[in-house]
This record gives sequence, C-alpha cells and structure tokens, in this order.
Amino acid sequence: MSGVATGGCLCGAVRYEVARPLRDVVVCHCAMCRKAHGHIGAYTAAPASALRVVEARGLKWYASSAAARRGFCGECGGTLFWEGRGRDTISIAAGSLDDPTGLKTALQIHTDSAGDYYEIDPRVPTRGR
Repeated sequence: MSGVATGGCLCGAVRYEVARPLRDVVVCHCAMCRKAHGHIGAYTAAPASALRVVEARGLKWYASSAAARRGFCGECGGTLFWEGRGRDTISIAAGSLDDPTGLKTALQIHTDSAGDYYEIDPRVPTRGR
C-alpha cells in the first residue's frame, strides 16, 4: 500500500500519521514487551521522519532500558511506539493502526523468552531461540 496510514490510542489523546510503506509486523515475545502490552508486542516500523503526531496531549515516553524508550498514552494507557536509541526508524504498535493496514505478520523474535501461557505460532518464522 502507498499513501499515509493513520492510528492512535484507544481514547484519542494520541493520533498520528505515518507515510507508507510500513514494514510488515514483527512479533516480540521478550519479557519487556509482554509487560508493556499485557501480552506479546506486535510492531510495524517506518523511518522516524515518516511519523507525524497530530494529537499529542496524551503522549508520554518511558525509558524502558538504556537501549530504548516506549511511547504510550498517559490517559488511556495504550501502547503506541518503541524507539531504539541511535536508530533512524520508529516501531509502531500494529494494533494502534487504523484499518485497513495491509500488513502481515512476517517474523517472531525473542521466542526463547515467550510466556508459558501460550504457544508460538509455528507458521511464522522465528528468530531468537
């Protein structure tokens, strides 16, 4: 798909636009993503310069490690972004995009850290065992 994708949090206190193309979705099973999302993290990505926040009243950032920070809505708690230090891309929570996304799940990472309450999808390639 070409053009602009839109998205935001549950309550609308954060809305964004991002120029396409977007990377297909990478699902992360690491403990930090599971804690931040309440389950696995599912992210698309784009150049940071392609993202434009059009409503930012709820946008908060949390330094989840020395390597990255996470953007979320301070009003409804919706997880929105993952930004690695020194990277020129930004990861965008796939569930925060408005439909249609035109994306597919392409890869699972940190599968060796998966929770014990679910099974890894064997149809999706993995990295991090």
